[in-house]
Amino acid sequence: MSGAGTRVGIGTHFRYDGETVEVVEMAATGAGNEVVLKNACGGLLRVSLKELLFSDRAAIIPAQDGPGATDEEELAGVVLGQLSEPQRRQVIEQAEHVREMLTGFRSGSRELARDGEPHPQFAPDLPLDARYAAKAAELGVADRTVRRWAAAYQRGGEAGLAPRTRPVKSAADRVDERWVETALEVMVEHADASKPSRKMVIDRTRARVIARYGPEVVRLPSQAVAYRVLAELERRHPLFRLSTKRNRDIADRPEGPYGKLRPTRPGEYLLMDSTRLDVFAFDPLTLRWVRAELSVGMDWYTRCITGLRVTPVSTKAVDVAAVLFESFRPRPFGKDWPRGAVWPEHGIPRTALVDVAVEGVGLASPPIAPETLVVDHGKVYVSDHLSSVCRRMGVSIQPARLRTGRDKGPVERFFRTLREDLLQALPGYKGPDIHSRGEDPEGEAFFFLDELEEIIREWTATTFHCRPHSGLVDPGLPGLRMSPAQMFEHGMARAGHIEVPRDRDLAFEFLPTKWRTIQHYGVEIDGRRYRGPGLPPAGTKSPYTYHGKHNHWPFQVNPDDITKIYFRDRDRTWHALKWEHAPEIQMPLSEEALTFARNLAAKKYTHVDDRLAVADLLERWNAGLGATPAERRMALRLSREQAIGLPDADPSNAVFLPSVRRALDDADEAEQVVPGEVDAAEGDDDAADFEDSVDEDDFYATALKDVDD
Repeated sequence: MSGAGTRVGIGTHFRYDGETVEVVEMAATGAGNEVVLKNACGGLLRVSLKELLFSDRAAIIPAQDGPGATDEEELAGVVLGQLSEPQRRQVIEQAEHVREMLTGFRSGSRELARDGEPHPQFAPDLPLDARYAAKAAELGVADRTVRRWAAAYQRGGEAGLAPRTRPVKSAADRVDERWVETALEVMVEHADASKPSRKMVIDRTRARVIARYGPEVVRLPSQAVAYRVLAELERRHPLFRLSTKRNRDIADRPEGPYGKLRPTRPGEYLLMDSTRLDVFAFDPLTLRWVRAELSVGMDWYTRCITGLRVTPVSTKAVDVAAVLFESFRPRPFGKDWPRGAVWPEHGIPRTALVDVAVEGVGLASPPIAPETLVVDHGKVYVSDHLSSVCRRMGVSIQPARLRTGRDKGPVERFFRTLREDLLQALPGYKGPDIHSRGEDPEGEAFFFLDELEEIIREWTATTFHCRPHSGLVDPGLPGLRMSPAQMFEHGMARAGHIEVPRDRDLAFEFLPTKWRTIQHYGVEIDGRRYRGPGLPPAGTKSPYTYHGKHNHWPFQVNPDDITKIYFRDRDRTWHALKWEHAPEIQMPLSEEALTFARNLAAKKYTHVDDRLAVADLLERWNAGLGATPAERRMALRLSREQAIGLPDADPSNAVFLPSVRRALDDADEAEQVVPGEVDAAEGDDDAADFEDSVDEDDFYATALKDVDD
């Protein structure tokens, strides 16, 4: 039996650079072992033996036949892997019989002999023909059969005894290639269209084949075969089985091999994206249910969430700037957070820098000055203002490819984890699509926008940052799964440093700029007047030019908090200017809320100012009333749900975050009966008579009126 080895020495032939050469001399030199080759023309060439054996330029020409990589025989693992369990047991049993014929022992070794081995008829000193005849008589098969077994075993071991399987031909192999290619072409054309039926694709394929190649040129498959071919093509180009959105995502996959950026330390890449949450929230100022939208910033290396913001309806450029600002200047940690979820006030993990934990001092996330932002092509992410600020701070912006969510895969996966682990357990969850929507998700919503944001922040800090992540691995320790917080520590130990913001006041540059003149009463922006220390006297000439004028000064305004604006004087010092009505609010107030308050007050009063509008808005908010009977019923229903909780809630879906637990506990302790209602349990039939006699619209139109009215 020929082996896999071959002789290398004088007289051995090689294929070197496309020509046949022969080894005529071998010598050991100071540079290593070398050989002298002679070609067909008699030319000599000296090369190293290492290059001759391992270089792609050379290949040995064996003198005898033997196994080769180009043989038609399949690999042993491939042959044995195709066997069923009964077939595998049969092959093992046949191999034992063959080994007993050849060696006298079923194991093939005297050291592993079984009881009674070797049997007399299979003694090793007997002729091989006698042992073949004895085995054939024992198994009741022909002598030729056991000889064929022995030859197959000697040639390929157990794999040689495996039954030969014919290559499996698919339905497409039995159909003309031109019909298959045309069918795939029709399927690709429907990638961006509505989902067609299989019959329509088959009919269009048949018509196109006849029009392209002529009638009776291409043999058309039967209806059943055509359906089987489409089922096989479905694996290459999904069209019928999945949703149309999923099919478009698969069709948009890149044809080449996948590639991605590979971060090597914290802060190298910051992923930013926004998504609409699958849960309804309640706007505390407008008293309306809104669809919340979440914007986050994620450090790619550690998967730590460095900033997030929940906004109603749509995200603005200022929201993106606020998320980026939070990466520079993290928020303080929340009340009642566990110590394991709190970052030190300097942001460096205590495992890397020994420090004493101070009670009540810490951050909600680590401060990171990103080097590169990976964003999509949304207007809020590629605005000229944000691009200019990032350019000044040395932060490069790398837009992802159009409609390619996988370029921001980690943050997209975070959105899914947030939905599956947190949002679906909250009241007001509406599901990821219309088919998953509940009967009345709006009727369950009682979390306000700011409460929803705090819940997400708390879950991120206490759960997401502290839970092992399957994507956070060290190639040197493939079995170790680290959490984002542990990966941050690992990244600091690996890089030896961390990029932190050099100046806290750089964050003001992310806010939008308003140009206004300075008057004796201060600065007026959209009807709001601001004043404060550091403001130049009225009439001071501005060093800036705004539309050819030198009397306008720049002020930085946060649309989500108009109670104050920011101004930088000539000595480059920042000052905060407060709104004249800010002391009466004691809370942030957005531009949208003030606009709503003005419109609301205009319907009630003849002459309206901001002070009256805000006061009326705060009174409306505290009372929980709407302007119409429908809004009053909505507000009353909301207040009742906040008071009595959700009696039909599934305990298995309970959320155990401290903030959510406190909200639910407070609801359980609240009064169970709303004033003005009749208790049906105590009033017997009087309650039913009362409910039947009251018109719902008339009742709610007057039930919540002031006593003076």
